[in-house]
Amino acid sequence: MAVLPTKTPLKNVDISALVSKIKSNYPRVNRLRSRIRATYNDGKRTQQIIVQLRMENKKKVWMSATMIIPIAKLMVTPEEVSFYEKFQKNYFKGNFDLINASLNSDFGYSDIENLLLGKPFLDPGEGKWKQISNPQYYILAPQGKRKGIAPTLFFDPVDFILKEQRLVLPGTSSTLTIKYPNHARINGENIPQQIEVSLYDGKNLQRLELEFNRTEFPSSINFPFEIPEGYSKIEF
Repeated sequence: MAVLPTKTPLKNVDISALVSKIKSNYPRVNRLRSRIRATYNDGKRTQQIIVQLRMENKKKVWMSATMIIPIAKLMVTPEEVSFYEKFQKNYFKGNFDLINASLNSDFGYSDIENLLLGKPFLDPGEGKWKQISNPQYYILAPQGKRKGIAPTLFFDPVDFILKEQRLVLPGTSSTLTIKYPNHARINGENIPQQIEVSLYDGKNLQRLELEFNRTEFPSSINFPFEIPEGYSKIEF
């Protein structure tokens, strides 16, 4: 039985039917380009930069950050993460294993794409899930033991768009929350226009807000990236 849009979530919804509806609304994007205003706040200071984003589905995510002048570039592929910044003239080049080991996390390339496109880190169509009763959202939580991250997912009952995903980082007491307050319909696809990322370790709260504009789906796109000579490698 299909799950229809409602102002309030149905109790004891057919989870498989709900998941089918949710996945049918996932954005299908081959290439994306956007301009992002990124604001970071750690409770002590606030910093804002402009980021140019380019992405090709399952292949590359490229970012170039500026504060009046260019300050850093990032290139991520399924196999490698490369980054350099111009203030300290540092760079990093390595795989996700090195980063995950230092952060005690379990993220990969697909997680970055999913975050930017408003898709869950974990596929709700795989494994067992349970519904958590809520008057505002369909909330799905994974059941049973899972390796790696296991987010709780919040979906709007009207358009079935992901509004929030929340998880505890493996091996820590830190909670990571990603919220999607606003979406825009662009070429028939629902694309996040605002993403709020929060990390709370029980004492300190760090927040990153991303505001997207000029989002488009170009037919072709390039990813200029070259680590300058003389930069020092960052070791984790």
